[in-house]
Amino acid sequence: MAGHVFTKSALDSILTNVIGKTLGSVDSKNVFARTILHPKITGIAGDVIEQSVLGYPPDNDQEPDLIVDGRKTELKTTGIRTPKKDKNHVFEAKEPMTITAVSPKTITSTTFEDSKFWHKLKEMLLVYYHYDSDTTVKASEYANFYIKGYEFHQFSNEEKEILKNDWLQVYNFIKEINENAPNPELEYPKISSELKAQLMLIDTAPKWPHAPRFRLKRAAVSTIVQKYFGEQFEILKQSFSSYDDLDKQLAIYTAKYYNKTISQLITELNIPINLNNKKDVSKSISEQIVTRMFGASSKKMNKIKLFSELGLTVKTITQTKEGARTEDTKLFRIDFDELLNQNTNFEDSAMFNNFNEKQFLFIIFEEPNSKSQLLKNRFIGFKRFTFKDDFIEKEVKRTWHDTKNLIHKNELKEIEVLDKKGMKILNKNGIIRTSINFPKSKTHTIFIRGTGANSAQKPLILNDIKMYNQDLWIKGVILVDLLQRIDYIK
Repeated sequence: MAGHVFTKSALDSILTNVIGKTLGSVDSKNVFARTILHPKITGIAGDVIEQSVLGYPPDNDQEPDLIVDGRKTELKTTGIRTPKKDKNHVFEAKEPMTITAVSPKTITSTTFEDSKFWHKLKEMLLVYYHYDSDTTVKASEYANFYIKGYEFHQFSNEEKEILKNDWLQVYNFIKEINENAPNPELEYPKISSELKAQLMLIDTAPKWPHAPRFRLKRAAVSTIVQKYFGEQFEILKQSFSSYDDLDKQLAIYTAKYYNKTISQLITELNIPINLNNKKDVSKSISEQIVTRMFGASSKKMNKIKLFSELGLTVKTITQTKEGARTEDTKLFRIDFDELLNQNTNFEDSAMFNNFNEKQFLFIIFEEPNSKSQLLKNRFIGFKRFTFKDDFIEKEVKRTWHDTKNLIHKNELKEIEVLDKKGMKILNKNGIIRTSINFPKSKTHTIFIRGTGANSAQKPLILNDIKMYNQDLWIKGVILVDLLQRIDYIK
């Protein structure tokens, strides 16, 4: 039996002793010395835990690292960080968790239970360190990061079924290629892009021609982290092991609630509300409608365990009776620390990860007219959406590079906003309205817009310019076009 042998009690003693200490202070084998000649070396945190804390040399075997009380156990040293936007979470995962190689030439010769993939996930020892930096750091600086905790992790039976179905999606896709494609090598690059919309907890990366590896999505890892640090998630009464299962349930809700107004849905789903000064509801009611359809009491999808693991984000589309819609949609808060770091690549950025990994559930309403209350909008149905690779490569990457260039070439400017007559516009507090020359909707499909209620309070400072927190948006007309290519879930 391969692996480094430990008892669980011995590991508890060893790891409990290093919690609260920095990686540098526990580096008894001087692992960090390698960073002098190799400042960009990867995996240094894991090397320290393996060599200096647990006392064994690293290996690249596809079998689990440890034998713990006779059970094969995979060790994963995982970076966690403090969320910048969602202050409800203490920590989130720094990045997805790489599991093992996809191996398209051999995967079809095994079963899920016997696969390297499941062997790596079945029993896990997760060691958490706090990646306490807003920017990418050199390998040597990992010495300053604190070890925050560890856990022996097992997936629930429901999670195992999801992982099994995800793995089978990849298995069946490769099997089809190997059996029917004249040249399978030419088809392997589609593994990541073609399956992205159907995989719940995992993805495959990097893209071909680099050998792809199975990964747990960052949202799935974040949920594991957050549970460890004491956060509570609501558990749905129903279980869904695939997006097909989820879509079937959404189709049932569509049939049951189709054409009902938001006012009627609020009554039927027993949703407590507070009307605003216009005697109407806010747009956030849509997310609560979805959670109540699933029988949950939580107002937010990310407080429900399954949806938190999936990273499923609810967005509302309100269209006219003719099916038109032009209102722009806010997507993600921008991490400017990455943009400030000249060495951060687009493919390694949170911006890329958000567009590449996130799934959107659009709940679509129809408005009687442009001036009607939200309460009178009627429910039409659901569409589930992911951004295609070519869209990310063209539109999102363009916004990333243009914004990065503005910052690093010191071309970022605050411009006074003028009305049609060329006069300065004053906000209600008397302060002149200004705008930052970030990519705008006139020139970019993915553009940047600030979010704030008071122009006297601008918390973000960039290139010595005070500004609102900034978000990425997508032009409404483009989003409508993308969604029109997708059928309603039914």
